[in-house]
Amino acid sequence: MAVYKRGYQRYDGPLTGGWTRFMVLPRYAWQRLYSQRLVVILTMAAFLWPLLCAGFVYLTNHLDLVPTIDQGFRDFIQVDGRFFRIFMYVQAAFASFIMALAGPSLVAPDLANNALPLYFSRPLTRWSYALARLAVIAGMLSVVTLVPGLLLFLLQVSFAGGSWLVANWTLGASVVAGFLIWVLILSLVAMAASAWVKWRVVAGAVSLACFFILTGVSEMIDQVFRVTWGHAFDPAWMVNRVWCAMLNVETAEGPAVGTCLFSLTMFVLLLVAVIEKKLRPVEIVR
Repeated sequence: MAVYKRGYQRYDGPLTGGWTRFMVLPRYAWQRLYSQRLVVILTMAAFLWPLLCAGFVYLTNHLDLVPTIDQGFRDFIQVDGRFFRIFMYVQAAFASFIMALAGPSLVAPDLANNALPLYFSRPLTRWSYALARLAVIAGMLSVVTLVPGLLLFLLQVSFAGGSWLVANWTLGASVVAGFLIWVLILSLVAMAASAWVKWRVVAGAVSLACFFILTGVSEMIDQVFRVTWGHAFDPAWMVNRVWCAMLNVETAEGPAVGTCLFSLTMFVLLLVAVIEKKLRPVEIVR
């Protein structure tokens, strides 16, 4: 049959589900990112600290094996809020460097090659595309934050028993909630930098510099005006303040937890607006 005699026929083959289509972008992005040697090395290095913390958890629950330890030292080394705060500090630093390495390749290649119209011509909206790219970096960061944190908490529960879990279940919830906040902020910063800066190295530097610049600005405000509310402009400090409140650990003087949560919410909304402005298939020039 000649080509011009063929009419339009709707596709009658099997259809994939919405979740399957959504996971196409993260699946191939993870394959590409984990093929980079630096990303793999840094991810493996991020598990060294959890292994040391796991050894500490084992030691604290088996102090009877070392009878020479006095009671004062036994009371000092405990798996409590201070322990999880230090653990979260170190893992948050590793997550920041992984974000700087992997984040720049999220959106920048699609913008540089004008690939957004191709994506959006499929059953994929702007928000689903953004969520898919967010899932890429959030999944990578969760591997070095949420997963080790939950494993350490479950390891402590297995040693200490159900009574410890009943008395300290809030520690596990705090680790999960705290890491989710940090992962969300890092992921949005990485996407914003990738959307606005096309050069990969520069985008990674911008991602890290964002936190250092805001920290410097907040310190300058505190020193010049002799106040403590300047930390409300420092997302890293505010996340730390929220962590300390959830883990019931003392922290430095500064804005209250409610103020920090409000500022973090505004920071997240600002990043979402920045990303939304760039994720457009066409640009209207007036």
